[in-house]
Amino acid sequence: MPLQIELISLNNEVFRCFMGWSAVLVLKMFGMSLLTGLWRFITLTFANPEDLMSPKLKVKFDDPNVERVRRAHRNDLENILPFFIVGLLYTLTNPSAFIAINLFRAVGISRIVHTLVYAVVVVPQPARALSFFVALGATAYMALQVIVAGAF
Repeated sequence: MPLQIELISLNNEVFRCFMGWSAVLVLKMFGMSLLTGLWRFITLTFANPEDLMSPKLKVKFDDPNVERVRRAHRNDLENILPFFIVGLLYTLTNPSAFIAINLFRAVGISRIVHTLVYAVVVVPQPARALSFFVALGATAYMALQVIVAGAF
């Protein structure tokens, strides 16, 4: 089946929704960089000698607050980047708008919740695991649909 150019168009509500949630998640990941920097300044935890604000300070790599935010950011990179690829490919399968839009929402909202319960206001498990698995499940479902549509 030839690629239908209208699937990658602002006229396609699935593609528009994918674009919107992708942009939200990009801004969220930028926010993680800013949050890491903020925690570095609050705790005076700097990883590079040139960043030290005083000769009395030492390079440190072990502040728990900084490391928590860095782990959350790394988790974003491991999960949001695959969503960008799979979500776009899923859009090209011409899926049901209702299902696709709700999958994109599920990924976006659950990744935001994951950051909130992991790096902003620490909430005990299973909050982080649930938010992680919602996004993982939605992305895996889209990947399987792409595979089925491609049928090698």
